[in-house]
Amino acid sequence: MAELSSEEIRKYIKAGEIAARVRELAIKHVKPGMRILNIAEFIESKIREFGGKPAFPCNISINEEAAHRTPIIDDRLVIPDNSIVKVDIGVHVDGYIADTAVTLNFNPQYEGLTLAVEEALERALDIIHAGIKINQVSKVIEETLKRRGFRPIKNLSGHNLLRYTIHGGLSIPNVYEPLLMSKFKPGEIYAIEPFGTTGVGYVIEADTITIYALSKMKSKGLTAQEALIFNHIRQEYKTLPFSERWLKNLLNINDLRKALTSLHKKKVLRGYPILIEASKAMVAQFEHTVLVLDKEVIVTTKLK
Repeated sequence: MAELSSEEIRKYIKAGEIAARVRELAIKHVKPGMRILNIAEFIESKIREFGGKPAFPCNISINEEAAHRTPIIDDRLVIPDNSIVKVDIGVHVDGYIADTAVTLNFNPQYEGLTLAVEEALERALDIIHAGIKINQVSKVIEETLKRRGFRPIKNLSGHNLLRYTIHGGLSIPNVYEPLLMSKFKPGEIYAIEPFGTTGVGYVIEADTITIYALSKMKSKGLTAQEALIFNHIRQEYKTLPFSERWLKNLLNINDLRKALTSLHKKKVLRGYPILIEASKAMVAQFEHTVLVLDKEVIVTTKLK
């Protein structure tokens, strides 16, 4: 990877600062009984207010859900009592991304789980530097969770970040893989996100899709409504994930959903199904973004 310019570093750091500020607001804001629609709109509006743009729709995943739930246009779902809620926030500044998440625990029974996952993240961050093997970070995450009596989710991983690309192709597993030889490299940026559970330790896909992204930048044979949506997404979001909420001014709700479903079937869009712990057990997640440089590591999403 080419060396990052000072301007690129500045944009990564600014995205991280915005994400950190919004995450801290979310921690104070989210309560049982609130509609997830209102929460997501609050978080995404704050991202814009602070000078960034959402890098993906705010994920609000409840209890056994690990990831990929964002509210739909007319969503009536509320945060249940005695739940644990993952709030995953992405911010970009000119395509330079910060990704952070927090688990809000409204059930004392699962305090141990949330503390264990948070500790796993902090211990992972403590050892990251240019040149360390990725599997050494994975090992710390897995050992921390297992020592506390929980399981890491083995088919969810951290990842590198590229401009306008959330998952840059490199994974940072939450379990130790002895044959994984990849290393953290200077000039690259990574999202470190341990997921822990009281269950069997892997996720399955639900039938519900609330998040999409373009899978191709050119397409033929679209209806007028499909072309309207396709061109808008390509212009506004490029290959970043989006929600139907962000398109609600283009078409009425029925036409919009019909067009999105058709574009998905035509493989113009890829869908991100809601991910659920396979044994329906509780899941906690914490996440920070790290910028690895030659002689230092900047956790861009920590409040300064």
